[in-house]
Amino acid sequence: MSESVARAEAGRAPASAIKGIAWMGVTGLMFVGVTGVVRYLGSDMNPAQAAFIRYLFGTLMLTPVFFRLRLHAGMTRRIGLYALRGVVHGVAVILWFFAMARIPIAEVTALGFTAPIFTTVGAALFLGEKLHMRRVGAVVAGFGGAIVILRPGLEVVHIGAVAQLVSAPLMAVSFLLAKKLTETESPTEIIAFMAVFVTLALAPPAILAWRTPTPAELMWLFMAAVFATLGHYAMTQAFRAADITVTQPFSFLQLVWATLLGFYMFGETPDGWTLAGGGIIVASATYIAHREARRKGRADIKPAQGV
Repeated sequence: MSESVARAEAGRAPASAIKGIAWMGVTGLMFVGVTGVVRYLGSDMNPAQAAFIRYLFGTLMLTPVFFRLRLHAGMTRRIGLYALRGVVHGVAVILWFFAMARIPIAEVTALGFTAPIFTTVGAALFLGEKLHMRRVGAVVAGFGGAIVILRPGLEVVHIGAVAQLVSAPLMAVSFLLAKKLTETESPTEIIAFMAVFVTLALAPPAILAWRTPTPAELMWLFMAAVFATLGHYAMTQAFRAADITVTQPFSFLQLVWATLLGFYMFGETPDGWTLAGGGIIVASATYIAHREARRKGRADIKPAQGV
C-alpha cells in the first residue's frame, strides 16, 4: 500500500468514528423523546397495549417504504433474524414501558445502561469487533456512574427496576442482531421489518389486555412512534459508520438528557448522587472520543461540546 493510500485510509477511520458518534447522539435525543411521552401517559394503559399501539403507528408510518423495497435473496435468508429480533425487542419494550410508568426517568435510563455492557461484550465475542482497553474503560466508567445514581443497597428495589434490569440484556440482543443485519441489509429495510415483527409479537398480549384508548392517548403514542422511528434510523446509521464499541459509550449521554427532562417536565429533582453519576458518564464519553481521535492519528480533533 502506498503512503498516500495509507494516509487516506487513516483519515477515513476517525471520520467514520466521529460520524457514528454523532448518529448515536441523535439516537439518544430521539429516545428521550419517547421516554417523555411514555412517562406522561403513566400506568393507565397496559404496557403491552401501549407498546403495540406505538409500534403499529410506526409500521403504518413506514408503509411508503415497503412499496419501495425490493425483495432479494439475502432478505429472504435473513427473515429468521428479523423475526427473532422482533420477538426479543417486543418483550424488552413491554418491560421498559412497565418500568417507565413506575420509577423515575433517571433511574430507568440508568438501569438501561447495563445494555451497552452486554452489547459491547457480545460484539467482541460474537461479531469479532476489537475491544480496546480504552473502550472497556469508558463502558465500565459509564456503568459506574449509573451505579452511583442507583446507590444499590441504600434503596428498596422496586418491581419497575427489576423489569428494566430484565429488559436491558434483551435490548442488547436486539442491538447485536441489528448490527449483524447491517452487513447485508439497508437501514431502511432493518427499521421497516423490525416495526412489522415487533408489532406482530406484541399483538397477542395487547389483545388480551385491550381497552379502548382515548384520542389523547392515541396522539401521544403516535408522537412516540415518530421519535422512536427516527431514533432507530439514527442508531442503525451509527452502527454502519463505526463499531458498536465506539458508539455505545456515547449512549450514556442519554442519561443526562433524561434527567433534565424529568426535572423540567415532571418535577423529578436530581439529587447530588444523580449529578455525580451523570458527571462520570459525560467524562467517560468525552475521554473516549479524545483518545479514539488520537489513536487514529487525528490529535487535532477535540471532543464535541454540548450546548
